[in-house]
Amino acid sequence: MHERNIHRLYQISVALKGLHALAEIAGGIALSLFSTDAILRLLYRVDRHDAFARFFTPNEHRYYAFYLISHGLANLVIVVGLLREKLWAYPATFAVLSLFIAYQVQRYVYVRDPGLIILSLLDVIVMALAWHEYRLVKRIVGLR
Repeated sequence: MHERNIHRLYQISVALKGLHALAEIAGGIALSLFSTDAILRLLYRVDRHDAFARFFTPNEHRYYAFYLISHGLANLVIVVGLLREKLWAYPATFAVLSLFIAYQVQRYVYVRDPGLIILSLLDVIVMALAWHEYRLVKRIVGLR
């Protein structure tokens, strides 16, 4: 694949990761603003068989609000660093995304949510593209 296309794919994947981070932060804040009862009433209206609602407890409510906000903020910091080509952002990306992947796979074992696997695969793609970009940026910085 041509270097320019790889760079463009990298920029798109990082930008999408940033949009996803903003959506997670907004979702976490929204969860924080509503009570567990209000969310359960909404879930019962959406799903009459309460497949989702029976798993949504006050503890899960707090967990998801915290997870979405913290995951979103961590990813947003990484995205800003990557888009600004800050050298610290690349190793931080590898470390943070590796931890998130490990956690998402571990959580998948318990909840069997395929979305966790999809998120993990997307994180692996971003890591691979970031690694490629990191090598280029390091080489350019070394030439200065």
